[in-house]
Amino acid sequence: MTLMRLTAMTDTADQVRQELLTAERVLVISHVRPDGDAVGSLLGLGLSLLEAGKEVQMVLADGVPQALRFLPGNEKILYQPSGAADLTVVLDCSDFERVGSVVKHLGQPDINIDHHITNEHFARINLVDATATATSEMLAYYLPRWGLPVTTECADALLTGILMDTIGFRTANVKPKTLRLVADLMDAGSKLAHLYKKALLQKSMNAVKLWGSGLSKLQREGSIIWTTLSLEDRARAEYVGRDDADLINLLSFLNGADVAIVFNEQPEGKVKVSWRAQSDDKDVSQIAVRFGGGGHRAAAGAEITGELTEVQSLVLDATRTLFEREA
Repeated sequence: MTLMRLTAMTDTADQVRQELLTAERVLVISHVRPDGDAVGSLLGLGLSLLEAGKEVQMVLADGVPQALRFLPGNEKILYQPSGAADLTVVLDCSDFERVGSVVKHLGQPDINIDHHITNEHFARINLVDATATATSEMLAYYLPRWGLPVTTECADALLTGILMDTIGFRTANVKPKTLRLVADLMDAGSKLAHLYKKALLQKSMNAVKLWGSGLSKLQREGSIIWTTLSLEDRARAEYVGRDDADLINLLSFLNGADVAIVFNEQPEGKVKVSWRAQSDDKDVSQIAVRFGGGGHRAAAGAEITGELTEVQSLVLDATRTLFEREA
């Protein structure tokens, strides 16, 4: 990071600090189909602000996934906000569309804290660090510097967010700073082994059944692999979430597969597409942006309107084109 960029980040972080400390009623929100970093960063900041004496509403349009309800404080998360807030903070969202319809009517948010390289800087104040492994990592760094408390419950949430976005420290963007921050969270009371098991290893029977549907349809073309999950697959597995039960992360480490893709059918004629590359050599965020999504070089996603087979054809063509261009 250049000195100019570092100075700008410091100035922006100071602005965020001032806004958080002076606000009395804070609305904290994250994206639809929330993953570990969305829930972890939401709880991490929200619980810290509550401990600091603020009135806080934490909102997720789709609620907390069953697999993350082990986190302390998750029961405080609402499906929609009520009443007025002095300050609106959006976490882990590359664009404001991802917060969902229940909060978009609130207008431009005050603060956007995120780590996606494709972030659209949609808020009044935008604290975006694409070098961070997770939004939870950013908060683990900034909360103590902003004078906000990091309780054990807050640390558990942030460590879970880091664990899940790095797939257990396996992504290429994990740096020594990441592990030092993890050590700080452990000093605050988090138990790494316990959270690792809960966040990454334990799966419900329904999730594994959903994996079975996806694995049975796995296809490969050269170094690209893909599969689909239909609404019928989720119903058959009795899987209540709209996500892929982390199937994309399972596929992302298959031998000989440079890029893995999961096509996850959604209600109302949409398909959630997730890309994972085995290294930063393939910038899959380029493809995601083309379809209205975003993310990182090695991990990206988009929600595309269309029928499942139609979307699959379009996305595979775009992915092949990327491979041909970078060959």
